[in-house]
Amino acid sequence: MHSHTSPSRQQRGILRRLSAPALAATFVLLVSGCSEATQRGFMPGYSDGPVTNHTDRITSLWVGSWIALLVVGLITWGLMLWCAIAYRKRKNDHTLPIQTRYHVPLEMMYTVIPLVMIGVFFFYTQRDMTEIRSLDAEPDVTIQVVGKQWSWDINYLDDDVYFDGQHAKDVSVLGGDTSLDGQPGTDVSLPTLYLPVGEQVELVLDSRDVIHSFWVPAFLDKLDMIPGRTNRMQIIPERIGYYAGKCAELCGEHHSGMLFNVAVVSRADYDAHMDELRAAGKTGALGLDLNRQQDAADLTQTEEQH
Repeated sequence: MHSHTSPSRQQRGILRRLSAPALAATFVLLVSGCSEATQRGFMPGYSDGPVTNHTDRITSLWVGSWIALLVVGLITWGLMLWCAIAYRKRKNDHTLPIQTRYHVPLEMMYTVIPLVMIGVFFFYTQRDMTEIRSLDAEPDVTIQVVGKQWSWDINYLDDDVYFDGQHAKDVSVLGGDTSLDGQPGTDVSLPTLYLPVGEQVELVLDSRDVIHSFWVPAFLDKLDMIPGRTNRMQIIPERIGYYAGKCAELCGEHHSGMLFNVAVVSRADYDAHMDELRAAGKTGALGLDLNRQQDAADLTQTEEQH
């Protein structure tokens, strides 16, 4: 014997009472979404404009994906809650609900809709990543960034100058003190990558020893640096300022200290920095040969000891 399980007037009243708080919560969520941080999906960003020519595209892909997922989630959770309330077991009701074997249209819907959603996600992701990873045949500026344990070398290829980042010293070779004093360093002492604003910059990314990853959070992008393989990324910096960067791939003992700065400056300031490197005798380019003693001061001290 079966009982009729369609929602009663009492059940519909319960659903109406529950819908009011749900609508209120949705309204609060939408209102709170008016803040700039929420509109960016809590991604890094600035109110006075994008950092690069890709940041708006990446942010739109991120926020759009989350909106689609939240809509699907709300519908799914709403149906689950409705079924749990409308078809819950009644007190003193010992009968079984109607037993059904299958429902072909419903099962087809459960299969087709997820496939369509995945296809839409794939289309927009592929479209945006193709644009982000596209390379101009003739960029305005080409800069090679070389990751090493645990710092960065920068070759400004167009100007034939370089910057050699000071890496963690091999204190056993230099006879130095192996203890750490616990004093934090300063941003000023970090390697700084200079980029001219408003120009197409190609970053040639290489590694001299192990796998590293070039990551500037404000750029909303990162790319691995793999020994024996050159990766490239092109960006147009659009906002003058200083930005923090770091290695995003665990690369050994001092990985957490493998930090750097990015300075997006005017063309005049960029040229002035190139002149400073040239005046300091840092002309040419640093190679990719593995050398654990890559700092000039370390090499001099090691030679004097021998």
